[in-house]
Formats: sequence, structure tokens, C-alpha cells
Amino acid sequence: MDQQTASTSLAQEQSKHLQKSLGRFDILLLVVAAVISVEVLGQVSGFGGETFTWTLILAITFLIPYGLIFAETGGAFTEEGGVYVWTKMAYGRAIAAITSLFTWVTQPVWVGGAMSFVAVETWSEYVGHVEAGGVWDYLFKLAFIWITVTSAIISLKRGKWLPSLGAILKVVFLTFFIIVTLVYGLQHGFNGLDLGFFSPTLAGFLGVTPLLLFSFLGFESGNSAAGEMKNPAKDVPISVARSSMIAAASYLLPILAILLVVPLDQITGISGLFGAVATVYSVFGPAAQAMLAVSAVVFCFILVSQGAAWMIISDRMQAMAAADGSFFGGFFGRFHPKLGTPIRVNTLSGVVATFFMFAAMQLSGTSSALFQVVLTIAISTFLLSYLFAIPAAVRLRSKYPLAERPFKVPVSDAVFRLMGAICFAWILIGSWVAIFPGTLDMLFGLTYDFDTAWGVSQFTFEAFALGTLCCILALGIVGYVRGKKVREGVASAEVPDAGLHSEGSPSEGSHGSGSLLPGG
Repeated sequence: MDQQTASTSLAQEQSKHLQKSLGRFDILLLVVAAVISVEVLGQVSGFGGETFTWTLILAITFLIPYGLIFAETGGAFTEEGGVYVWTKMAYGRAIAAITSLFTWVTQPVWVGGAMSFVAVETWSEYVGHVEAGGVWDYLFKLAFIWITVTSAIISLKRGKWLPSLGAILKVVFLTFFIIVTLVYGLQHGFNGLDLGFFSPTLAGFLGVTPLLLFSFLGFESGNSAAGEMKNPAKDVPISVARSSMIAAASYLLPILAILLVVPLDQITGISGLFGAVATVYSVFGPAAQAMLAVSAVVFCFILVSQGAAWMIISDRMQAMAAADGSFFGGFFGRFHPKLGTPIRVNTLSGVVATFFMFAAMQLSGTSSALFQVVLTIAISTFLLSYLFAIPAAVRLRSKYPLAERPFKVPVSDAVFRLMGAICFAWILIGSWVAIFPGTLDMLFGLTYDFDTAWGVSQFTFEAFALGTLCCILALGIVGYVRGKKVREGVASAEVPDAGLHSEGSPSEGSHGSGSLLPGG
């Protein structure tokens, strides 16, 4: 195998520290904890009834083909590192390095610059007041960030309890909210919704697409820890299928519930969901405030567990990239020999999240506007990674046709490529809208008031967005150049070739998950 796809000596060495501690149910809970983004429910609902319509459309035209593609890929290629490994196998190490970096950096940006803001706003509103910009505001956000980091540092066997419990509470919280909404509606009536209210528009499509794509992406993320799964070949496809169905229901039903009880002009990115919760909890009478406080605490815990799940997943992928010579000189590619966790990347994630939290705090505007801007930055970096990841997953089917696939989508290669093309088109549109909002609206003759839509000037937004992307690219280039010595240390010892011979050539090996990266 050539040097572009062979694993390094450092990667082979670090694979010995991985501890198999994830069963099928663990994988499902980890993915549910990470992917279902309850904090964006209010944001997407702000587009009105058509939000429900576009969510349903994307669930059919994007989520289904995307889930099928990565269920097949995740079950067939089960090395630690997930998307990084797949992209390297398809296009080489340089493209994989950028893909991995965009995927990884999304998480600390999102945790530090968006999720911590939602958590403190919710706590301040319903549990105990926290002065915006005050000492306790900063301390709350710092605690939020470093709890997520700590859960990723400790061994996966122990650290997985936080996202697992968070996933269970997330489903229980949303289910309880929907039930209470039905009770409220029977007592007080629902908003007058008709078919016209749900009619999709071009403006709504351009506004909601990036948010929905961000909400639907990540079901393959568990493969970043595939080397720590007990039976990834069989468990990953099942987990992808089950978690995607849970996600579809977890978005469609709460969005509809929010629209049924909260006036459209009162829905904002931070308070939209809890605005609906506060409204329907009136059915509890004098106990409503206590119920709101309890729900707010649960909601904050869910957010912490969500951030922890992504830190656990994405940090492992970036550590694999570092061990493979794609991110600096191997310093970040070390796994703790006893804990089996990439402590150095975990710490780096905490530092990046902290930096981005401080940077976001310096922006002028309301808390809702800041949340919207930072969330969009995270969306853009995450979507950009899939412009490489989706084509890579599609290419692996034809490049390695003899690799054992416990689950294979029952379609021809041509139809499989068509599924990938549809998903790629969605991601391309979402990426453009996230980075350059309003441009397509004006292209199609739609009115677009940037300051009103975002709460900040267009210059401030683009400077923050493009500045962040340029910094990430610069980091990626420097990191890749600095990893040259690690890349030169290609592992000399033979490892199982896993049946991965390209372009249909035969193989006598069997596909195992023991090696860290495919190679020889």
C-alpha cells in the first residue's frame, strides 16, 4: 500500500492503548447524545410552519440517503478515526487532514461559543439570575466547557456515562414536552394553523437549510471510536439506522409542538424551546415555576452531555490524524496508556473552546444574536467537512469492492453515486448559505435585511466567519507541514490488509478492526 494510505509507526504504536468498551447500546446512546441538537429547535422554529415542511423534506431527501451511505461505510471500514480514515483511503492524507480539522474544530467552537451561551441563558432565566458579562457568567461558561473536556479525558469506560445519561434524558425531556403540549392544547387550544401556514417558500428554504443539515449530520461520528467498539461491523449500521429514526422524530414532533403554542414573533434561538415549555407548563398551576426550574437544570445537563459526546468523538478522530502525521509532529497523536484517551487533543479542545467563548463575548449585540452568529460559524465548518466526507464514502464502494460489508445498500454503484450526489448538493447549498447569508436571496430577487436578520452588521458577520475559516485553514496547513517527519515513519511491520485492495483486485485478508489505520 502506498505512503498516502499506509499508517505510520506512531499510529500503529498508539493503537495498542485503545480499550474496547463500547457495545451496541453504548454506540446508540453516544450518537443520540451527540447528534440530536435540542438547542437549535427554537432557532429553526423561528421560520414558522414551513420549518416542519422543510424538516420533513430533508428527512426524506437527505437523511435517508445520507444514513444509508454511512451505515454501509461505517460497517465496512472499522478503524479508529472514522471519517479521517475513510477520506484518506479515498483521496489521500492531505484532503483527509483538512476534512478532519473542519470536523474537529466545529465542536470546541460550538461548545464554547454557542452551547455554553444557551446553557447560561436558560439557567439565568429559569433557575437563578446570572448577570450577562459578569464574573459568574464567565465562570459558568468555563465550568460548562471544562466539564465536557474532563468527560472526554477520563477512560471511555467511565466517561461514556455522561453522554449516555444525557441521551436518555434528552429523549425523556422531549417526550414529556410533547405530552404536556397536547394536554395544554386540549385545555387552551392551539395556534390556528392551516395548510397555508406550512407552505414552503424559497426564503424559508435558504434560511432553514443550514440549520437542518447541521441537525441531521453526524450519525457516522461514532466510527471515530470504532477501534474501541466491541463489534463495530455489525453494531454501527444498526446504530446509524436507529439513531437517525430517533433524530427525525426528535426534530419533527418538538418543532410542531413549538409552532402550536408559541407565537412566531416570540421564537428566538435561545428562548424558543423554553418559551414553549414555559407556556405549556402553565397546566401545572402553582407548581409551574418549580417544574420549569427542574426542566432547565435537566436541559443544561443535556447540553453538557451533548458537548461531552462530541468531545469524545471528534477528539479521537483528530488524534488519529495527528498520529498519522496530518496534524503537527505527533504531539497530539498520543493516547494515554492507561486511560486510552487522547488527553492532549482533549486539552486543546478545551483551550479552543475557551478562546472562542471569550471571542464571542467581545462581539456587540444581544445574546440571541451572538448565539445565532456563532452557531452559524460552527455550521459552516461542519458542513464544509462533508464536502469531502460524502464523496469519500461513495468512492470507497467502487475503490474497495471486495471489502466485506455486513450491511450493503441494495442498489447499484450508479444509484449509490446518485444518492451521494443528492447529499452533496444539499451540503453545498447549506455551506454557501451559512458562509454568505443573503447572497442567494438577493440573487433570486428576495428582500434581505442583514442587520435585522442577524442582529449584527454584515461586515462584522463576514469578518468573524471568514476570519475563523482562514485561521482554521492556516492551522491545517501549518499542522500538515509540521507532520512530515511522522508521515515519513510509515509502519514497516505488516498488519492485516483487511481485504482493502483497490479497483477490484482480489484480497485474501479479512476485515478486522484491530489496526488503527488501514495500511501495511
